[in-house]
Amino acid sequence: MSLVVGQSLGLTLVVGDGISLRNSRRNAGKSKFFFVNRRRSSRAALVQARPREDGAAASPSPSSRATNTSSVVQYRRADLADDLQAEARALGRAVDASVYSPELIARKHGSQPLKALRRSLEILVALGGFALKLGIDQRQGKLEKNMKKRAGELRKIFTRLGPTFVKLGQGLSTRPDLCPPDYLEELAELQDALPTFPDAEAFACIERELDLSLESIFSTVSPEPIAAASLGQVYKAQLRYSGQVVAVKVQRPGIEEAIGLDFYLIRGVGKLINKYADFITTDVLTLIDEFACRVYQELNYVQEAQNARRFKKLYADKADVLVPDIFWDYTSRKVLTMEWVEGTKLNEQVAIESQGLKVLDLVNTGIQCSLRQLLEYGFFHADPHPGNLLATPDGKLAFLDFGMMSETPEEARFAIIGHVVHLVNRDYEAMARDYYALKFLSPDVDVTPIVPALRDFFDDALNYTVSELNFKTLVDGLGAVFYQYPFNVPAYYALILRSLTVLEGLALYADPNFKVLAASYPYFAKRLLTDPNPYLRDALIELLFKDGKFRWNRLENLLQQGSKDRDFSAKDALQPVLKLLLDPNGEELRLLVIKEAVRVSEAIALGTVVDTYNSMPEFLRSLVFNGNGNGPLTMSATELESTLELRDQVSRIWGLLQSSESFDPAILQPIVQVLQQPEARRLGGRVAGGVGQRLAARFLQQLLRATTPSSSSPSS
Repeated sequence: MSLVVGQSLGLTLVVGDGISLRNSRRNAGKSKFFFVNRRRSSRAALVQARPREDGAAASPSPSSRATNTSSVVQYRRADLADDLQAEARALGRAVDASVYSPELIARKHGSQPLKALRRSLEILVALGGFALKLGIDQRQGKLEKNMKKRAGELRKIFTRLGPTFVKLGQGLSTRPDLCPPDYLEELAELQDALPTFPDAEAFACIERELDLSLESIFSTVSPEPIAAASLGQVYKAQLRYSGQVVAVKVQRPGIEEAIGLDFYLIRGVGKLINKYADFITTDVLTLIDEFACRVYQELNYVQEAQNARRFKKLYADKADVLVPDIFWDYTSRKVLTMEWVEGTKLNEQVAIESQGLKVLDLVNTGIQCSLRQLLEYGFFHADPHPGNLLATPDGKLAFLDFGMMSETPEEARFAIIGHVVHLVNRDYEAMARDYYALKFLSPDVDVTPIVPALRDFFDDALNYTVSELNFKTLVDGLGAVFYQYPFNVPAYYALILRSLTVLEGLALYADPNFKVLAASYPYFAKRLLTDPNPYLRDALIELLFKDGKFRWNRLENLLQQGSKDRDFSAKDALQPVLKLLLDPNGEELRLLVIKEAVRVSEAIALGTVVDTYNSMPEFLRSLVFNGNGNGPLTMSATELESTLELRDQVSRIWGLLQSSESFDPAILQPIVQVLQQPEARRLGGRVAGGVGQRLAARFLQQLLRATTPSSSSPSS
């Protein structure tokens, strides 16, 4: 049996743990294929190819559809069962995957003092020289002046020190509570750009991990890696059993040993920092352990495969999002085989637009998907750099590399949305208190000194409109606040900031005026208007009511923005509000609503009178209103203008609801049922009574004003 190993095609693709593209040019002039004659192993995979359910097959005739329904259902059940069994086998191959344990790495590497000493000296020389430069800068008063330069030097040092420090630097780039802004920006540029390891070792690893010969799995394999990174490298291959083109990621030999030793040494430094560096308020040792745990998870490719499957289940329901399939029978702790994705990196604008695609459309897809990840389900891609986001030829956004994932706690998801509401309201005291719910501050920390810092920054930032406010500027400003005060920013939040900053940066390639906040606002508006969660309902009330008065302009803006979200539904926006209004514990809200309903009803009635008056001929106006040249109502111009604006605003809001694709008079039927409840009938009676009283008072006032001149004329 012959194994055909094909030359790399040099496609624009990035797959794996922050993997950088490598265009295979070094084999130019060599033969396109070479053959390895091997005897087919008796361990060859006995897997029958199953057709993909992607619409490629011809559609059955109408007469055959009913007959085939039962068999299709049975097939899908069998397909699911096969996948579950294959996943179970993959889990079995990863049963000995290492889990990060400070105690275990201490026992292992503590018993190898010479090896630890050699690595310590290597790290000490690199970082000691850097620390010496910082000391000189501080002594000469040039710390601020040279900060950008030193940050660049640190990035190069981390790259030279290898995979652990590359990952560490990338992690620090998301920590505004630990690093000044110049360091955050420079460390964010760290790329996994380490030399490849020998192909023979990679192919041997595949055979050893899967217990199958290479030729029994693949009919072709690229002779060298398509891409390489700190933790592994990727080959392009074709499965023998089905002809499916796949990406095969193979872990770098000895990487676990090297990373374990580095974290053992780094923990020792962390203990010293916690003990002696009082100016650092964050628990550095906890931070190191948290980060090390995440890196160790990246070393288990079966865990990455499970992440990809979960991500696909949650977010690939949208037609414009693509997540590659996993081939479980060819996946293990050190080998990951997944569907090959043809695509272009998202920062290659010219290449994308030459295919008739728009970068901004793809970035908007990424933003909407990221918001769902962060605030809806909480399971999110923690490393969305350009290499992990591809534009496919058919206009989909493909997500790759699921080694680094994170989760937003449920309480924090709602707190973040509430935080945005407090920001819009400029309620800085409430913003500061939000940091308790977000776990930024321990409950014993007094937020009083933090409020002025928030006010100073956001009062300036909020002079811009949402469409003008740059997200990176916002993050940098928050980072400065976090750095000055005793904040302990949770990893998930730091990664959220990084994700949205990266997406905004990608969009700026295509449009220098693009703002991620403006693109995100429709999602926030939709969630506030439609989510029945009590926390968000309270946030909505807080946004719409101020000093006992309803802010119709806020509701109009929310509806305008929310309607831009493709999932917005007028039905969802109406019914939760009504249920909240009629809640037995909602008396305070009902009082506010009654007051506002009276105002609106009066505005509509008076507006109708004004419109009727304006439509009358001049002679009829004088006849009906007894020659009153001031019009039908004796009101000041300001009061009349305010009344008509309220009427027009309510009319526009109703128009926005009607313009929703989901709006249908039939959806009001449940509302009618709700309004038939006793509490609703009482509420309606109170509104009607209030309107009657206001109109009667207005009419009496009108009469008194109209009779005043005639009654006073005899005395004049």
